[in-house]
Amino acid sequence: MLQAGVARSSSNHKNIDLQGLFGNLLTMGTAHNPHVVIIGGGFGGLRAARGLSRHPVRITLLDRRNHHLFQPLLYQVATAGLSPGDIAAPIRWILRGQKNVQVLLGEVLDIDLAAKVVKLADASVPYDYLVIATGATHSYFGRDEWEPFAPGLKTIEDAIEMRRRVLLAFELAERQAAEGEGQIQLNFVVIGGGPTGVELAGTLAEIARLVLAQEFASIDPKRTRIILLEGGPRVLPAYSEDLSRSAENQLRKLGVEVQTSAMVTRVESDAVYVGDTRIPAVVILWAAGVAASPLGKKLGAPIDRAGRVMVEPDLSVPGHPEVFVIGDLAALKDKNGKPLPGLAPVAMQEGDAVAKTIGRDLKHKPRKGFHYFDKGTLATIGRAAGVAQFGKIHISGYFAWLSWLFIHIFFLIGFRNRLLVMIEWAWSYFTYERGARLITGDNRLPSWSKTHPYASAQNGSEPATKVPDHAAD
Repeated sequence: MLQAGVARSSSNHKNIDLQGLFGNLLTMGTAHNPHVVIIGGGFGGLRAARGLSRHPVRITLLDRRNHHLFQPLLYQVATAGLSPGDIAAPIRWILRGQKNVQVLLGEVLDIDLAAKVVKLADASVPYDYLVIATGATHSYFGRDEWEPFAPGLKTIEDAIEMRRRVLLAFELAERQAAEGEGQIQLNFVVIGGGPTGVELAGTLAEIARLVLAQEFASIDPKRTRIILLEGGPRVLPAYSEDLSRSAENQLRKLGVEVQTSAMVTRVESDAVYVGDTRIPAVVILWAAGVAASPLGKKLGAPIDRAGRVMVEPDLSVPGHPEVFVIGDLAALKDKNGKPLPGLAPVAMQEGDAVAKTIGRDLKHKPRKGFHYFDKGTLATIGRAAGVAQFGKIHISGYFAWLSWLFIHIFFLIGFRNRLLVMIEWAWSYFTYERGARLITGDNRLPSWSKTHPYASAQNGSEPATKVPDHAAD
């Protein structure tokens, strides 16, 4: 069904109501029902779509990827514990039983608030209500030139690249040692002491000291140094001080070298600088900061320093009650005046709240403000190690780790994924094995060709001057 005369859309866009064009009126309901466009198939977007399932609306969910990703377990893919398919599911499969929703693959480039139109590369989608849930990406604080040397972790592609670099470092070290060069010092540097950085560092220590310990003939993986750099005074700064101390102690027991108040001033292909101190590194992983999706800046609304939209109490954009921003893209404070964290439970509760708000609008009832109910936060550090904060109840160690396991399995989408993850975790726990140790792509590391002659010859580049063994200490 074509919608004629959509105002102010650009001449090179098709003014098409994609929901009406592809929908079936027998299953979608009347075309006069309000059209809700949801951008993003993450936690918030899916909850909003599901919450609107029984309301008389037509829904178009747009996402540039065809799958929903369970981001809290993405680090498990990066460290070869899980395969990408274990933590992702097709969006249209998730919403397959919902008759009033149409899922479309496409990247939103712009939003015309005056015309109520969402613009894709080749089409425009009109809306009556708009829900923006496009999340966030990693931020290098204005130093984007560091990204090739220190990949962040937000997508499956990011996780696979991290996994490639980590596993490849051991393989290249083994090859070089077998050629008679001797074992070099393998330094893995993780930048950022938040939950992602802590989880990465702890798991890397386990891989080096337990998983790979007996598998190499020429090198000893247990000699690998795992260095965690945190710019603030303590790791896990969003947690209470006692849990931060516990997390740091658990990391050190795993063999992680924790450096706090360590502001990174420079990143090179084979080194990280803290002030003037150079830390050699064969692999550098970034977990230091996030920035909101750039789509938020196109709304013309006030934003905070991270680019998040400062929304009204009902999660709507100031001056546009029909437009909602949720999840990592929304800036809102709790009852104590603290910004809501960028966590999955926040996005899910906001998605539910927006669905209820639209439902109240349709019934001509007054709106209610959003109130976040904090069910607790958890972080895993390694095998049988973790921290959990449930209000005034603080847990660390084995029981925190166990709570983390059950809660994450519970929130995974799909019985198949839950079953596979449970099996993989149980197998890893009892055997110390990790079942997704695949190296894909090329066999080069940014750090290796610069400092190690074997890689230079292998890749056909000019030989580099070898760094003396003591330079890596």
